[in-house]
Amino acid sequence: MGTQHNAPDGRTGVPDGAGRGALDGLRIADFSRVLAGPYATMLLADLGADVVKVERPGIGDETRAWHPPADHDGTSTYFLGVNRNKRSVVLDLTTDAGLEQARALVAESDVLVENFRPGTMERLGLGRRELLARHPGLVYCSISGFGSGEGAAIPGYDLLVQAVGGLMSVTGDEGGEPVKAGVALVDVITGLHASLGILAALRHRDATGEGQHVEVNLLSSLLSAMVNQASAFAVAGVVPGRMGNAHPSIAPYETFPAADRPIALAVGNDRQFAALAEAVGDPGLAVDDRFRTNTDRVAHRAELRDILSERLGAAGADHWSAVLLAAGVPAGPVNTLDEAFAFADKLGLPGIVDMPDPGADGAVGRPSRQVANPIALSGTPARYRLPPPRLGRHTAEILHRDSDHT
Repeated sequence: MGTQHNAPDGRTGVPDGAGRGALDGLRIADFSRVLAGPYATMLLADLGADVVKVERPGIGDETRAWHPPADHDGTSTYFLGVNRNKRSVVLDLTTDAGLEQARALVAESDVLVENFRPGTMERLGLGRRELLARHPGLVYCSISGFGSGEGAAIPGYDLLVQAVGGLMSVTGDEGGEPVKAGVALVDVITGLHASLGILAALRHRDATGEGQHVEVNLLSSLLSAMVNQASAFAVAGVVPGRMGNAHPSIAPYETFPAADRPIALAVGNDRQFAALAEAVGDPGLAVDDRFRTNTDRVAHRAELRDILSERLGAAGADHWSAVLLAAGVPAGPVNTLDEAFAFADKLGLPGIVDMPDPGADGAVGRPSRQVANPIALSGTPARYRLPPPRLGRHTAEILHRDSDHT
């Protein structure tokens, strides 16, 4: 597995924190936990924002205990994957003192992010109406599972949203059981929507001085992310079903069994199909009336699959990947995750960065291995300044600073 270091073109960011980030000077009070909110705030932190992660005493973000797997200190890799470049402060929001400290933090912040169940922040005394009235320039971002209306009481878990939001209905083998995506994909998509909404609101604030409420939810984010499948229903009333790895509108666009492991073919036009037919030694397929156009190929998908499976079964996936890519046909093996990182490293793309972990006494501990930020900015690249924080590591530092400004 390759390790990405400081690239001169800024593709992987600056591990030692040198230079300026695009969001330098921006303070985010992060009351979120688990995945959607922390992913959004980590992306913004990578780009320079100062993210202060507010955690519960003794417990912190619950994902700290979601293991195995864990690092050498026993912290879950789940938590470590979405909390770099943040400072952790422990506040008890159920006490008057904790609440006042939280309000002081918000007073010095540009953005607040929270993903409590709707109504919780209001009960704590940190609701959007109250805080926006006190701080008109604040961008207040709320992330929920099913919105703040009729769905407010429904817990927002990714698996649940994949089920009720339709994603599982189109994932899995035809005639088989519905299957969830292998990662909490809806949380990630929602986190991306949240970060986009925050940046749009900050753009408006910079122009007008006015903050606003940014609200995203898992269900709406999933429906938007279902793109062509959702559009098929919205426009044509088509309710799609499970097709395994096949595509409802393109063929061949799925995985096929090579001699050793599956290979994916993503043939998007007739020219690519003609090149595929030539490469597998059957150029006549491109002029066969069953396969001449994409519409023909979709109509005769099963027959085409049988023919290609026989051809591709004669050699291994790596062999066919090299042959097909050389012919201009999008193709590649179904990699394991270690192979995927090695492939990215081979291509010179962001993969893994090693971040130094300075201890409280200034001593350098074991480096924290992090998956690189995928956003490439030529002038203000992502930076890797702080490893995922230990619970409450920056409490004294942050509260002391805030008290100096009151």
